[in-house]
Amino acid sequence: MFSNSFLQLNTIFISIMIEAIPFIVIGVFISAIIQMFVTDSLVARVIPKNRVGSVVFGTCMGSLFPACECGIVPITERLVKKQVPLHAAIAFMLAGPIINPVVLFATYIAFGSSWQMVFYRAGLAIAVSIAVGLLVSYLFPENQLREFVDKKIEHYHHNHDHQEMNAIKNFTLLDKFKGTMDHAIDEFFSVGKYLVFGAFIAAAMQTFIKQSTLLSFGGTQFTAILVMMVLAFIMSLCSEADAFVASSFRSTFPPGPLTAFLVFGAMVDIKNLVMMLSTFKKKFVAGLITLIFLCVFAGALLI
Repeated sequence: MFSNSFLQLNTIFISIMIEAIPFIVIGVFISAIIQMFVTDSLVARVIPKNRVGSVVFGTCMGSLFPACECGIVPITERLVKKQVPLHAAIAFMLAGPIINPVVLFATYIAFGSSWQMVFYRAGLAIAVSIAVGLLVSYLFPENQLREFVDKKIEHYHHNHDHQEMNAIKNFTLLDKFKGTMDHAIDEFFSVGKYLVFGAFIAAAMQTFIKQSTLLSFGGTQFTAILVMMVLAFIMSLCSEADAFVASSFRSTFPPGPLTAFLVFGAMVDIKNLVMMLSTFKKKFVAGLITLIFLCVFAGALLI
């Protein structure tokens, strides 16, 4: 019995890692490119100055990056370090894994070439991203990156980043290419250890918490949404693949719970929660997840 559980845990863990690593690689390379080629002054010119405009801009920017929730955290961290407002970066982090073309096309195919779930998923993701981004702007006006918790550390990193940007201005194209590779490799190993830890926890949860037990509680619309959100969190699927799993529940649940599964799981799951905790302050992560949960739940009830 124990050996079977161990084999199942091992299989799920390996499958999560294989599924996630390509997108981690994409994420760290995008992060490194932003570091080497995007200047603070460029960000200042592009980002709208007002709160609503910057949140909407951050949400829409998510459609341009083919990154799932596995690789979105390092990109978000880099954007914040480039002086992108926290609320705009969070809106991007929430919307990016859902409204990019790859994920929407996968959703369209998974649900039998039907646009209904594509519209539900994209619509709820955009609404939640904007709502949470605006709430974050009021509730968390200060920098929430972990490395800025201490004032001395904040001063060090500010000076370090400023010196690095001054040096980058004098780099040749070859220097910037080498710098991109160095940053990507460093960030991959930095993020990778949290991915391994998160994937192991997700595999253990899937092994020892049976789906049938959770599904037995989904008798009403209210409980069905809760069950599907918990299931999405536990399963920790990449957003490019979760639609194919959600489509298998079509005969069990109506569109509301399925949409909650597709949106909440792409915004918060075990592996990206661990990565968020490594990047942002714990109090901020707790508040952010609460906001996401409430907004997704309320939106799913309306579908």
